[in-house]
Amino acid sequence: MARFVIRRILLGLFVLLVVYAIVFFMFFVGPGPKSVARNLAGKDGTPATVKLIQKRLLLNRPIQVQFRHFLDRLVLHGSLGYDYYHGVAVNTVLKQAFPITLSLAVGGAILWLGLGVMTGVISAVRRGSVWDRLTTILALFFYSMPAFVLGLLLLYIFYYRLTLAGIRIFPGSGYTYFTASPLHWFESLVLPWITLALISAAAYARLTRGSMLDVLGEDYIRTARAKGLKESRVTYRHALRAALTPVVSQFGIDVGTLLGGAVLTETVFGMPGLGYTAVHAIQAQDLPVIIGIVIVGATAIVAANIVVDILYAVLDPRVRLH
Repeated sequence: MARFVIRRILLGLFVLLVVYAIVFFMFFVGPGPKSVARNLAGKDGTPATVKLIQKRLLLNRPIQVQFRHFLDRLVLHGSLGYDYYHGVAVNTVLKQAFPITLSLAVGGAILWLGLGVMTGVISAVRRGSVWDRLTTILALFFYSMPAFVLGLLLLYIFYYRLTLAGIRIFPGSGYTYFTASPLHWFESLVLPWITLALISAAAYARLTRGSMLDVLGEDYIRTARAKGLKESRVTYRHALRAALTPVVSQFGIDVGTLLGGAVLTETVFGMPGLGYTAVHAIQAQDLPVIIGIVIVGATAIVAANIVVDILYAVLDPRVRLH
């Protein structure tokens, strides 16, 4: 198991190195030294700022020296650069945005995983029943609904209509940090969590149902039943563990992508997370922030996939042999 984990971590580090190299060549080499400095300075960048950027990033030095300097700042010092548009470090901008996206991703992931897996298992066990048909219809309905439509619908019902009736439970937009008020933090995240959970849980319900149906037809499940084991033990102890492997794989991809920024959900609910910040950075042509979000998003996806590989090996020991 230890060798398997080490191999996966080393592979993940290699992938990150490749990603960082691609980011470097896309943003720092392709446009040329003068264009890079001008782009990083922003629309209102002065000639003095452009010269300062060229000096700080060693843009007049050979490419290999620039790349080594880029990796040194990023890997050894954890610096994502400087946002000349706002006059602050990119790390400062992302430190304010990342906790918002992290709160949204963790809460939404717990809800959609629990709801999706539970619904999928019940649908598989009660195949062909009214419950199975109902969950299939609901899964298709929510899976087909765009996040911004569902988000606006929830805001209309649970914020606008309730506010008109004199009942105010959920805020219309914005985010309250947990350290400021845990209650208001929870209230500001309930509707975004539900938006993410309902849409994603639909896919997980269908995925779990299909995987469970395949596993329930295996010989070892019939053997377990023939031995007189309780149906609940057969379902949850034997069948569900084997059926979770594709679910875990999909979960890692979705969480990693979400940590890179839930653009639509954050925009609808006015939450200044990574996705919201990325949209505004693109509109303002704030290149350093865009680069920082790309790096953070890529790192989150790779890290999530490493965790998924480890969980996959725990669920299916045969994976450790490859």
